[in-house]
Amino acid sequence: MRDLYPDPRKDWTPKLGRFLLGADARIDSTLFSAGRMLRELWERFSALMDRFHVAGWRRWVFVEPLSEAATMGAGGLVLLLGLAIPAFNETSDEDWLKKSELAVTFLDRYGNEVGSRGIKHNDSIPLDEFPDHLIKATLATEDRRFYEHFGIDPSGTFRALATNARAGGVVQGGSSITQQLAKNLFLSNERTLERKIKEAFLAIWLETRLTKNEILKLYLDRAYLGGGAFGVDAAAQFYFNKSAKDVTLAESAMLAGLFKAPAKFAPHINLPAARARANTVLDNLVEAGFMTEGQVFGARRNPANALDRRDARSPDYYLDWAFDEMRKLVDTLPKSMAERVFLVRTALDSGLQRHAEQAVENSLRQYGRDYNARQAAAVIADHDGAVRAMVGGRDYGQSQFNRATDALRQPGSSFKPYVYATALMNGFKPTSVVVDAPICIGNWCPQNYGRSYAGSVTLVTAITKSINTIPVRLSIALGKGNARVGRNMIVKLAKEMGLRTPLADTPSLPIGAGEVTVLDHTVAMATFPNEGMAVAPHAVLEVKTVTGELVWRFDRDGPKPRRVIPRQVALDMNAMLNSAAEQGTGRRAMLDGVRIAGKTGTTNAHRDAWFVAFTGNLIGGVWIGNDDYQPMQRMTGGSLPAMTWQSIMTYAHQGIELKNIAGTLPNPPRGSIQPPKAVTVAAAADAAPRPAVLTRRGSDILLRVESLMDEATRNLAIAGAAKPGQQSALPRSGALASAGAATDGAGGN
Repeated sequence: MRDLYPDPRKDWTPKLGRFLLGADARIDSTLFSAGRMLRELWERFSALMDRFHVAGWRRWVFVEPLSEAATMGAGGLVLLLGLAIPAFNETSDEDWLKKSELAVTFLDRYGNEVGSRGIKHNDSIPLDEFPDHLIKATLATEDRRFYEHFGIDPSGTFRALATNARAGGVVQGGSSITQQLAKNLFLSNERTLERKIKEAFLAIWLETRLTKNEILKLYLDRAYLGGGAFGVDAAAQFYFNKSAKDVTLAESAMLAGLFKAPAKFAPHINLPAARARANTVLDNLVEAGFMTEGQVFGARRNPANALDRRDARSPDYYLDWAFDEMRKLVDTLPKSMAERVFLVRTALDSGLQRHAEQAVENSLRQYGRDYNARQAAAVIADHDGAVRAMVGGRDYGQSQFNRATDALRQPGSSFKPYVYATALMNGFKPTSVVVDAPICIGNWCPQNYGRSYAGSVTLVTAITKSINTIPVRLSIALGKGNARVGRNMIVKLAKEMGLRTPLADTPSLPIGAGEVTVLDHTVAMATFPNEGMAVAPHAVLEVKTVTGELVWRFDRDGPKPRRVIPRQVALDMNAMLNSAAEQGTGRRAMLDGVRIAGKTGTTNAHRDAWFVAFTGNLIGGVWIGNDDYQPMQRMTGGSLPAMTWQSIMTYAHQGIELKNIAGTLPNPPRGSIQPPKAVTVAAAADAAPRPAVLTRRGSDILLRVESLMDEATRNLAIAGAAKPGQQSALPRSGALASAGAATDGAGGN
């Protein structure tokens, strides 16, 4: 009965049902009330907005344009905010104005000062002590409306765009002084749209935090004006040996002309161009109304004379590279070091550096036109990777691009040592025999330089004769039939030895189709004389603060050598490369009393010519080619690059203790090796060069021609003195005919 009639007081089901019904009723009531309230609010809002309704022509003339403008304005503000955030991130350092930029004074390996890089702040001269004509010359040339605009000069920008459009190139800049200062303080010199956008926002930001005079003072103190000088005072000291407070109007015009392109208009590099630019600055002073023609007349008639610093030529390519290395190194120093002014001793050998530059220039000046070669690069280093000399090009004033560190060029056959070293590490021996015969990988079939094949040869013979098919066969053998696997093994070893650039995996990689830099390729080859220990190229030996505190030293804090090749493999490679250099294509690089080991390299169409080799003391690499990849006239690595290397290394080995190359015969006695003969275009890579002087037979023929010409001249004089009608004594086919025959004989010699 209890199951049929439960006690109401203990049954919870009816209570739950009533609770849910009540909750549902409350929700429905709330939603209904909210909906009714929203309808009433909407009706009231609609009634209110109806009062502002504009119809007819007023709507399309006023309301719609204003609405669209507000919409686009809001979108533009969002876009501007998005563009401004990256720019303002550059100002995150609260001490941005007082912080010291990296400034480095460089010494060579013997402690002699060779140059400086970076910005040394010099705020010792107040703005009101600068000459009035210097400030006016700067404003007239760089930013005439400086005191009128808000950081960006729209009219000046449009004027520059119009001028450049008419000229068909960039002849006038549109950046204000504030924009240029923003670039100097926060940004780099790269020409990108992103940098220009950041520059514009930062210019406005600077105008809100600094006065116009403070901006102008910072610009005059920190702008780069060539010769390693930052700021007008440092430039005045460098070019005129006087303070900026004492410069004349002509000198001020020359200084103001440097802001645009210091490398192009620096007077110690191109004085005529500097004077022409200074004359343009004087024109600007008159056009801007800052001076009259009479006031600048004296400066036109008596242009400035800069100090002759041609003999004080600094190793700029080397210093640029050393400064880049120093910037990376500073980031590893303790964060507690606030000082950023350093004294750095480098591995630079100033005497060797000057001789290397002279050797490169002499080679190109003497033979460059015949070979159609216009550029070169060279690196000379110790076996521990310390770079003693670096030539990044012929003329730093014309091009600051460092071809030794930044140019990627195909190494040609000079890449083959990496292939042979990989083979020796995987079971091959120098005496292993490989067949030199035609071979193809897909549609690609390598050919030897002489388009002939030698049959069965040892690896020593293959590298000595620089046979192309053998490295390709080795790549297939290393991969056990899979050439791609073999090439990956070669690339792996090359990177471990020191090649840092990507090497494209192509069938022609084993014969040097990848791209390397002269610096990496040269120092990577030091693994062989180091008996298998790879080293890192470096310029910095010691770093000290201006107070003399030693904060970094390479032998203590730098990267240590690492073994990448077994010692016996390195010794075998030394012997093979010695044969390649002294018995093969590198014979013109042989040194008197010093044994050498290395490899030549020549790429398709003779676009690149290399010689990379080492002695028991040093390693060096020379590249010759053209910046635009234009083919040269049959230049090979065994010709001009080898001769240039020989000239540099002959100087480098004077007065030092000569060491032997491990794994090769001792150095030969002095006088046992004759210096290389001159090379010409007609002499191919391994052909005997044409003699630099006349042979005895040629001299005899020319003397005979001279004698016959003298005899002919005398006969003509006698004929002229003869009476009219008298037959001339000059034979019709005598002396002149003999002279012609003699000339033909000389030409055929």
